Amino acid sequence: MPAAPPFASPQQLLRSPDGLAKAVVILLVVAAAADLLAVLAGLNIRSLLGDALDNGLATLDDAEADRADNLYAASGVLQLLVMLATGVVFILWFRRVRLNAEVFDASMQQMKPGWTVGAWFVPVANLWLPRRIAGGIWTASAQTHTDGSWRTVSVAPVNLWWGAWVCSSLFSRYASQQYMKAEEAQEVIDAAGQMLAADAFGIVAAVFAILFVRKLTRMQGERAALGVYPLS
Repeated sequence: MPAAPPFASPQQLLRSPDGLAKAVVILLVVAAAADLLAVLAGLNIRSLLGDALDNGLATLDDAEADRADNLYAASGVLQLLVMLATGVVFILWFRRVRLNAEVFDASMQQMKPGWTVGAWFVPVANLWLPRRIAGGIWTASAQTHTDGSWRTVSVAPVNLWWGAWVCSSLFSRYASQQYMKAEEAQEVIDAAGQMLAADAFGIVAAVFAILFVRKLTRMQGERAALGVYPLS
């Protein structure tokens, strides 16, 4: 007779998201700093071109204009690199908390764990699928009363994170397109202003994302400390 597989209790199926959460928070702080650098670079370009328009474009110093443009381009590259790194680590954390939520209460999970990765890459549907997954994780992680009853936890952190992220992404894409199409000095100034607003919105989105990650990670720690699975 083959040996029976070792019994794995629900507690053994849980994995702490703390380390990944800390990495995500650090990268989000770096992302906000990169957005701030882009804001300063954008203000520099607007100031430079604004003065040139007021005094005549012939007064524009080509070397100074090149430096300003190079700084703005460098800030954009930095934003892209940080965004990619943050996205990878965030998805790893997102999958970890989703797998924990399966142990807490599988009935609350409407989509398979693989969607924690795939949902971000489905055109158009990626505007709501990750939020749907996050809602199930949040609900299962908040169910912490030892008698099996539900604990009421506001979903405001989830909604603020997701709303800010979607708005920031869409507006940033629009502003980037406007900046790429700008040719005349005034058009560049206007487009740079839109990019400034998008970068500032990105900072707000990063702050809400940090709050969401920290809150959900803490909730899962509290839920796991009960040692009873599932409660429902």
